[in-house]
Amino acid sequence: MSPIINQTLQLADTCLILGQRNSEWCAHGPILEQDIAITNITLDLIGQARHFYQYAAELISKSENKTITEDALAYLRTERAFKNWLICELPNEDWAHTVLRQFFFSSFQLLLFEELEKNSDSQLSAIATKSIKEIKYHIKWSSEWVIRLGDGTEESNNRINKALQILWPYTGEFFMPADYEIISVGPLQEKWLLSIKEIFDEAGLTMPENIFMQSGGKSGIHTEHLGFILSELQYLQRAYPGAEW
Repeated sequence: MSPIINQTLQLADTCLILGQRNSEWCAHGPILEQDIAITNITLDLIGQARHFYQYAAELISKSENKTITEDALAYLRTERAFKNWLICELPNEDWAHTVLRQFFFSSFQLLLFEELEKNSDSQLSAIATKSIKEIKYHIKWSSEWVIRLGDGTEESNNRINKALQILWPYTGEFFMPADYEIISVGPLQEKWLLSIKEIFDEAGLTMPENIFMQSGGKSGIHTEHLGFILSELQYLQRAYPGAEW
C-alpha cells in the first residue's frame, strides 16, 4: 500500500485503540463529572478514527478496484496489520496512568496534527483541522489532572510517578519514523519535551533520563495486550459477519 494509505491507517488505528482503552472507564470514573469527561474524550478519539478509516477505505478501494469499508478496516484486520503506537494498548493501571497517558498522547498528537494540517492532501488536512479543536481540550483536561496528582497528596504523587515509570519508555516511539510516514516526526520531539516539562514543573515531577524506548507498533509488532483488545472490539463483527446497526 502507498505511504498515504499506511499513514492514514496508523492515525486511525492509534485513535481507535486508545479510544477503546479509555472506554473501559465508562461508568467507572472517580466522580461523575470526570466519568463524563473521559467518555467524551473517548468519543472524540473514535470519531477521529472513523474519519481516517473512511478516507483509508476510499483510497484502498480506488487502488485495489474493489469496495473496502471502514468496518472492514477496524474489525477484520489482525494484530500485525494494526499500526497504532504501543502506548495506546497498555492496560489501564489506575486513574493516574490513564490521565498521564492521555497527556503524553494528546501533547504529541497536537504537534503532529498541526503538521498534518499543512499537508497537501486536502482530506487529511481537513481531518486534522477539525480534530485540533478537540485535542486542545484533551490537553487542558489531562494536564490539569497531572498537576493535581503530582502536586497533591503523597498517595497521588506516588501514583503519578509510578505511571510515569511505566509510560515514559513508550513515548520515544512517537519520534521514531516509520518508512511510510509522510510527516517528519523527529523534529517534533524538542517541542513535545518542552510542553511536557512545563506541566511537570508545575506538578513537581521530574522527567526520566536515559531510558530505553520501546517501539514496534508502527510496523505491526505489538504487546500481548492488543490481541485481547481486538478480541473484544471485533467480536460482534466476526461472530455475525456483515452485521450493521
